[in-house]
Amino acid sequence: MYTFAYPYILNDKDVRQIIFLFAIVLSGSVLSGCNSNSKETHAENKQLIIFHAGSLSVPFKQMKGAFEKENTNVEILLEAEGSVKCARKITDLKRDCDIIVSADYTIIDEMLIPDYASWNIKFASNEMAIVYHKASAFSEEINAQNWYEILLRDDVLFGRSDPNSDPCGYRTVLTTQLAEDYYNQHGLTENVLKKNQEYIRPKEVDLLALLESNNVDYIFLYRSVAEQHKLNYVILPDSINLKDPGLSDFYSKAKTNITGKTPGSIITKTGQPMVYGITVLDNAPNKKLAQKFVDFALSQNGGIKIMEENGQPSTIPMYSETYSAIPEQLKQYAKHIP
Repeated sequence: MYTFAYPYILNDKDVRQIIFLFAIVLSGSVLSGCNSNSKETHAENKQLIIFHAGSLSVPFKQMKGAFEKENTNVEILLEAEGSVKCARKITDLKRDCDIIVSADYTIIDEMLIPDYASWNIKFASNEMAIVYHKASAFSEEINAQNWYEILLRDDVLFGRSDPNSDPCGYRTVLTTQLAEDYYNQHGLTENVLKKNQEYIRPKEVDLLALLESNNVDYIFLYRSVAEQHKLNYVILPDSINLKDPGLSDFYSKAKTNITGKTPGSIITKTGQPMVYGITVLDNAPNKKLAQKFVDFALSQNGGIKIMEENGQPSTIPMYSETYSAIPEQLKQYAKHIP
């Protein structure tokens, strides 16, 4: 005998359950697709990590905005510190970093090349100034000839940055040594450096808070930063402001020691014209993108225009001791030493 299977007839409840299960499967597929696309989009987004001198905070924030506008999948992470401290984040803390920009190009040469970087491009200059505001004591009297006398008065407070963390700090020491010679004031350096030590800060831009809160009357600072923050400043003679390449021999009379890249070591800093340096780290997480940013930062209509608008003249192109190691696309911004 044969048994015949009759077709199973679905009722309304069965239909609803099937539709519900189908909807779950379909939504899962859609979500999976969305997650896949999300991951792909996220993978396309790139971060660029830049350690830079505090004095570059304003122009590099503007560069970040301009570069991200043209490269919408890029996020630039800026970290401002004294240039020596920037280098130590790499050498001591082993932090990931794509680009380092130093207020003193020699920091890159002495602390990062050859172990962490291969080349260095010099690109901008600056000068030392004595910065103040209208409420500063004796602000109506101070000038290029008497600034050191006013700073040494008992009722005047001034701030400076730490020489072991920040080029502005050791440049303050060098400027004071040159001033002792220039003004023929024996003991000037010692008297300046031992006064108001409680107002030494890690980097030059930290001093702005001291000045703007009226905790100090004056600070040793770069002229560009004073202009960016619309502060008053004393223009120092070229013989002591570390600006003029023609005075390199005179500047070299000044020397001071700072802590080196290993515990117990020292680096002797000699007076010389101020020149900023930039490089891409050898193990940069996004090396090609980093080189693209440096190209933008050094281009006349890009970053250099922004720098000059913020009071920092370009020095491009300058001779580079590492010219042969500079990427081809960036060699236009340097010169080969004959």
